[in-house]
Amino acid sequence: MAKNKIRHMFPGGNTSKGFFSYYDYVLPQERAERIFILKGGPGVGKSTFMRNIAESLCSEGCNIEYMHCSSDPSSLDGVVFPKKNMAIIDGTAPHVIDPKNPGAVDEIINLGQFWNDDGIIKNRDQILKTNMEISSLFQRAYRYIQAGYSLYRDNEIIYNLAMDHGKANVVISETIDTIFSGVDVSEIEGKQRHLFASAITPEGLVNYLSSLITTEEIIVIEGKPGTGTERLLERVRGAAVERGLYTESFYCALNPHKLEHLIIPELNVSMTTSNEIHHIDRNATMKIDFNKFLDSSIIQKHSKEIEFNQNNFEMLLDRAIATIKQAKEKHDELEGYYVPNMNFEEMQKCQEEILKRLM
Repeated sequence: MAKNKIRHMFPGGNTSKGFFSYYDYVLPQERAERIFILKGGPGVGKSTFMRNIAESLCSEGCNIEYMHCSSDPSSLDGVVFPKKNMAIIDGTAPHVIDPKNPGAVDEIINLGQFWNDDGIIKNRDQILKTNMEISSLFQRAYRYIQAGYSLYRDNEIIYNLAMDHGKANVVISETIDTIFSGVDVSEIEGKQRHLFASAITPEGLVNYLSSLITTEEIIVIEGKPGTGTERLLERVRGAAVERGLYTESFYCALNPHKLEHLIIPELNVSMTTSNEIHHIDRNATMKIDFNKFLDSSIIQKHSKEIEFNQNNFEMLLDRAIATIKQAKEKHDELEGYYVPNMNFEEMQKCQEEILKRLM
């Protein structure tokens, strides 16, 4: 019997653009048989609800995709069962999800029906105060990330000036020819999926690359910010889409529009950006180093600026992480107002009913 496939990723992230969501790509509507959307407050057991169902199906040999929360990676924001084309997703703030095709695809499960209203209402003022504190902390964290990203961008601009893009273009063209040798352009465009492999979390920078980059062919791309690694990935993705191939794109935790990793399952090929923040612990079948196209004299000329930017970027990122950790601690306090007022026995019955339907 084939071993079931377990993958981990983030559907949303704490980025330089604030909280950024790719939740629409957790399980696209056109593919989905059923999406269960969980509603309810903090501490009502949404993550445990999803994890228990996923573990039960995993024991039956079902493939599972775990969607982790960027504000608490030990917690789940969703689970996907790819072969069943079914998913369970946390539909509460900050990633509020409402049914797009109610009944036909989406179904709301209101876990709020299992709580004691009176017990929660008596803590109304403290709940409102704590929620405001959490919101304020996240906004401060996003300002730190934005400030850090402005310094990161300055280094991108310096490295971009030092880059020989002509030589990079030759490598890009050769790479596309190698990957798509014998694969013709299709009349039907390939489908795309967009998510995060890494996130800025209260535990620091967390990535799940080892569960995602599992193809036979692994192309590792090295390059400083601004050398154009994302341009290579975007060109390869464009070529894949033209050939009708399905692609999975994973974006930068700092800049949610910057492509960092690409998987083309039908060709059994992955491309991954390797740097001091994240790298894959597997042997590459091909390596591409964009750093060799940098003009060292330009880098040397701006070495003080590069060092200043890097040091202060790291300082601001550390401050953002510490602030997100404070927000998590406040969120844990908030859960304390809900947990004692939950009827977990009734919720367990609901969980068992959903499990039966999924099986």
